[in-house]
Amino acid sequence: MPSRVLLISANRCTTPDPVFPLGLACLNAALRQAGHETAWLDGLASPQGLVETLRAWRPDFVGISLRNIDDVLIRQRETFFEEVGSLSEGIRRHGRVPIILGGSGFSIFPRELLDLTGADFGIAGEGEGGLLSLVDALNHGSDYSGIPGLVYRRDGRVVLNPPAAGSEHRQLTSDDRPAAIVAHYLRAGGMLNLQTQRGCRFRCCYCTYPLIEGALHRRRPPEMVAEEFELLARQGARYVFVVDSIFNSSPRHVAETCEALLRGKAGLPWGCFLRPQGLTRDLMELMARAGLTHIEFGSDSFSDGVLRAYLKDFTFEDIFQSSELARQRKVEHCHFLICGGPGETLATLAESYENSKRLAGGVFLAVVGMRIYPGTDLFEQALAEGRLGTDASLLAPAYYLAPGLTEAAVFDRLGEFARLSPSWIVGDPAPGYKQLIQRLRQRGVCGPLWSYFSAAQRLWQPAAASPA
Repeated sequence: MPSRVLLISANRCTTPDPVFPLGLACLNAALRQAGHETAWLDGLASPQGLVETLRAWRPDFVGISLRNIDDVLIRQRETFFEEVGSLSEGIRRHGRVPIILGGSGFSIFPRELLDLTGADFGIAGEGEGGLLSLVDALNHGSDYSGIPGLVYRRDGRVVLNPPAAGSEHRQLTSDDRPAAIVAHYLRAGGMLNLQTQRGCRFRCCYCTYPLIEGALHRRRPPEMVAEEFELLARQGARYVFVVDSIFNSSPRHVAETCEALLRGKAGLPWGCFLRPQGLTRDLMELMARAGLTHIEFGSDSFSDGVLRAYLKDFTFEDIFQSSELARQRKVEHCHFLICGGPGETLATLAESYENSKRLAGGVFLAVVGMRIYPGTDLFEQALAEGRLGTDASLLAPAYYLAPGLTEAAVFDRLGEFARLSPSWIVGDPAPGYKQLIQRLRQRGVCGPLWSYFSAAQRLWQPAAASPA
């Protein structure tokens, strides 16, 4: 039975740039291919408000996607999930229609958010299959209790079914990226996004990717990825960011995807997250020829002892070799660093700074403290150390700092690094950097802007000394 489904992106986070709601595009494709009608409401991009959209479109179901729980910044601690409760209340005031939650943020806290928002259902993990099954069951009045990933209420308590093992690969079309929504994000930065695979087999102590997407890599066919690049080019994108947790999950996946891009007609520059391990000169050369211009390495630390404590299975030497390959091929690159987590000391911070001097041409984006999420190894460690109670709600951000460290001490040390080297960018960008972003975007600059921040610190040295 065809239904009318309103898809809502609740995302309000715009730093460093607003991000097109790719998850809604995937849901839209699944619903459309199953014969349902869809409409979108994007909290950042839609001209209409909630009430106007509900009155004009009169949906049978409403799906709300929550991308971010908070900003993951220890001093700022801005949260975004409250918006979902307000949306649910607004929908209820308009009429009784099933409200279904989903998205990466929801999938980390499914029980808490279903309770908090008063929504009827949720889908944890990949949402396409579960949403289709739920809509079908509700339309036919059939049993929905066995749907994978479903979150629902039974006898006064919230039930969470094990998530789906994986969904089928669907080709997105222009119907799945509404022109008005796309235009907003192109005006904001000229960028769009896509995903070449889901899942992550690695177990970094703090990371939620395996919880959200599962541990098994499910790779899209290379030609399907190349066709989507071409679609984004036709829609006006001047840059694409690949949102995989790590693009280089296997050399074969990288090679086959890049070869498909080279056969295609998009010709767009792109960036991605890479694991600083397992790269070769040939692979870096192939990625660059296929359009790679920016790499964001998930390095986390430049101290081998800290890397072991973070459950990374690579070393600083791996990071150095990966960074050198990018530098030699003139691909802009940065390293994300999480400072103060398990195993960190003032001595290991100093070691990271000294090692950073070997990474010529790189930019270092450092945050303080490690955000604690349920279901992670870090969560279990924090419990074992008595830092959390077993009933602690982590919707309000909680951070881990290694014994002997304080937030102020880590910020002070990182501020010293930033004064010594403009390649170190510490904490939340200062207002001057935000103004720089606006000017660069207005001039048509696409892609990540951390290299511009690094250059600006050479001119704004006092700003570089401020961690906030």
